[in-house]
Formats: sequence, structure tokens, C-alpha cells
Amino acid sequence: MRRTITLTGTLLLGAGVALAQNPQEQVDKTQLAMKSNLTSAIALSDIAKDKKPYDQAAVDKALAELDDVAKRFPSLFPESIKGLKPTKGEYYASPKVWTERADFEAHSATFVKAVDQAKAKIKDANSLKAEFPELNKVCVGCHEKFRVKG
Repeated sequence: MRRTITLTGTLLLGAGVALAQNPQEQVDKTQLAMKSNLTSAIALSDIAKDKKPYDQAAVDKALAELDDVAKRFPSLFPESIKGLKPTKGEYYASPKVWTERADFEAHSATFVKAVDQAKAKIKDANSLKAEFPELNKVCVGCHEKFRVKG
């Protein structure tokens, strides 16, 4: 029994160290989350601009995906990835994510709130058209300060 507990603890510790030792994987994971947000925002934008017909299931899916990433934002940018760029993609996190952490976390909280409000208010095409610009504005505001094109 003791051996099992010791072995399990050692394996878990080893797995944690292995994860902590590969910050590039975290950068790429963060990049995937941001691309997921882009895909969701484009889906909402296309419906709001009448490029696609209104579909409540598609809207709910996009908002749920935004909500999932929004709630994980601070954890997606640990100190260990500061200064690293993704292996693919032209954008990366600005050093301001870490040097102005309180402001970054405030922007993150604002995004969570904006997504929550959108989820509560968007029930048809007209409400999507009314709410999406504010949601998009929150996204763009964070990108302007905390994202770098490289």
C-alpha cells in the first residue's frame, strides 16, 4: 500500500515537473484558446451581419466557447511563458500581460462579464446585433494593449 502511494505521488510529481518544464506547450495551448475565441467571434459576427442565418444553437455554442476561454484567461498566461512566441501564428502575448498583470486580469474579468451579459441577452437576431458590438469592443480593447503582431 505504501509503495503504491509513494509510486503514485512520484508519478504525479514527475508529471507536474514535466509540464512545468515545457512552457512552449503552454504557449501553443494558449494560442489554440485564442484561435477558438476568434472562430467563435467570427461565427457571431457573420450572423450579426446577416452573412449567415440566425441560429440560436450556433450562437449558444459560440458564446459557451467564449465563456470557457474567458474564465481561463489568467491561467492561460502563466509567468513561465513570458517572452515566448507560439510555434504557429503571427500574434503573441505582449510583455504587458505580466508587467501590468492587474490591468490584464481586470480586462479578463471585463470579458467574462461581457460574455455573461451576452449569454443572458442574446435570444434572437436583433438582440445579437445589439449586443455583439459591445462584446467585440471588449475583445479588441484587450488585444490593443496585450497582443503583439510579430
